Amino acid sequence: MYRPNFCAECGERLARKSWRALYGGRFCGDCARRLGRIVMAKPVAILAITAISTFGLGRYLRSSPPPPLLIQRAANSPLSDLPVNLNDTARTINRKESGSTNQSATALNPRAADEAAYICGARTKKGTPCHRRVHAAGERCFQHKGMSSLIPLSQLVVRP
Repeated sequence: MYRPNFCAECGERLARKSWRALYGGRFCGDCARRLGRIVMAKPVAILAITAISTFGLGRYLRSSPPPPLLIQRAANSPLSDLPVNLNDTARTINRKESGSTNQSATALNPRAADEAAYICGARTKKGTPCHRRVHAAGERCFQHKGMSSLIPLSQLVVRP
């Protein structure tokens, strides 16, 4: 990039001690002030005034705080409409609602108590059986689709 060593107006030697982007680099300080060649001052001032006035106008035109967030549940949602007490744990809330501990265990667990869980059982890179849960016996997880199991089907059942 070209940087002149002498002022284009008066011929005075330009001292490059500081950043000269404000003066454009072609003029000495006296000539730049006299000619009105300060490049960055006007655009920066105009940008600052525009930003401040836009911010102020936006604050003035804001009507009120935004309305509260409303969360609506679907009609077939299994969740309760009762208010939540943050001091209670989920188990005590379910016990209060259902009254028995067996039903509260099934309410916490989306799977029914009599429904069995299975693991994948396919060989991993390490050589051990995969322990990811799957829906049915004989199925494989997403990573091991199409592979065979290392362990027999009777051992793929997860005991709760």
